[in-house]
Amino acid sequence: MANSTSADDVKRDAAAAAQEAKNDLNEGARKVQNDVRDTVNNLANNSGADRLAQRGSELANDAVEAGRNYADRARETGQEYAERARLEAERLYDAGQQKAHEAAIYAEERYDEVSEMVRRNPAQSLGIAAGVGFLVGLLIARR
Repeated sequence: MANSTSADDVKRDAAAAAQEAKNDLNEGARKVQNDVRDTVNNLANNSGADRLAQRGSELANDAVEAGRNYADRARETGQEYAERARLEAERLYDAGQQKAHEAAIYAEERYDEVSEMVRRNPAQSLGIAAGVGFLVGLLIARR
């Protein structure tokens, strides 16, 4: 159980990854903004359509590459968390199955004990059953 990952851990990791991606996108946007500002300043100083076209092409390529990188990273992180969630669900299912099996064994043992008592003392068992039935009847009648 020491190595199991809880749903809260998965949520925290997903939130941290989302925050990191947001920070990276903000940083990339600032870099693009600074590059555009530098390009505009250079054009003002060196006025050239070829230079502007080249710089625009570079910025567009950089933006496309950054988008691909973020999409790949988000896809990998999503797959990682989906796998963690699947493993946790399997672990919880197996634990539930084990508990259900234990409860069934316990119920069977108690049933065997009660059956044996009834066989040993049938008159007493019949009297107890009649008394319990009478009490249940009284409780139901009061409603």
